[in-house]
Amino acid sequence: MISVSNLCKQFGGNTVVNNLSFELAQGDVLAFLGPNGAGKSTTMKMLTGFLPASSGVMTINGLDYNEPGQGIKIKQMIGYLPEGAPAYADMTVYQFLDFIAQARKIPKKIRKQAINKVCEQVELKSVLNKKVETLSKGFTRRVGLAQAIIHDPKILILDEPTDGLDPNQKHQVRQLIANLAKDKIVIISTHILEEVTAVCNRVIIIANGEKRFDDTPQTLQQQSAYHNAVTIKLSYLADISGLLEVEGVADLKHDKASSRVTIFPEPGVSIIENVSAHIQRTQMPVDMIFPEKGRLDEVFRSITKSEQKKEVE
Repeated sequence: MISVSNLCKQFGGNTVVNNLSFELAQGDVLAFLGPNGAGKSTTMKMLTGFLPASSGVMTINGLDYNEPGQGIKIKQMIGYLPEGAPAYADMTVYQFLDFIAQARKIPKKIRKQAINKVCEQVELKSVLNKKVETLSKGFTRRVGLAQAIIHDPKILILDEPTDGLDPNQKHQVRQLIANLAKDKIVIISTHILEEVTAVCNRVIIIANGEKRFDDTPQTLQQQSAYHNAVTIKLSYLADISGLLEVEGVADLKHDKASSRVTIFPEPGVSIIENVSAHIQRTQMPVDMIFPEKGRLDEVFRSITKSEQKKEVE
């Protein structure tokens, strides 16, 4: 439903997005990641028609942005939550959503029903008659999310959808995204890496405007040095040198401040059973043991920092 080929965007002599290509189909939930200034928001603005591309091709459900008259048809299929969740501050929440419903040409006879449904989905009923300018950051974000989904779009493009929300609200929004994604395409730009494994089935990482990774969250985790590692917490200081002799163990790291020891495996090896057996056999004083799936923050830094290093060289 979405096809992007060799997408580029320049501002003056500065290339912000450089030859970006990818395809998405119904049911895909894409985590669109990158450091600040990588070109994420610019790409999303091009996909939604807010910015024209300098070059490249974008087709949405078979419609091409480069073809005259197709832009409006494409925008009708998209729900967009931009960075900052802008809204008319002097309107009440209900007035703003009613304005959006009219702009989206939702028929008058079902407009109120659409507003009520979306307010229930993102829990806005308690602030319907309050002005947007009086709302907290979390509520303002939810108003932005409501306007993005009020017309039941086939494509959702969300820039930091859980920014400013408390943990319960974040969980609710993730559940909402998971439910909506069953018959939609969802693109999420986020700095909260836990959302990648919570709701996404695809990850694209860009750095310096170029694509550096495109695969599943599981594949991304597998690139982590912590993939298949085992972390233990000691009850008190003890001899841990024997862990290095356990079959399949390559190295370990001891954080004395937290009494945690992370044991790293040889490539492709699962060591949890061997480590557990060693702990039981030696009666090592361990309060906690858990296997590591891989740390996304560590992989993210590795992918993006390597590109920054190349720039310096």
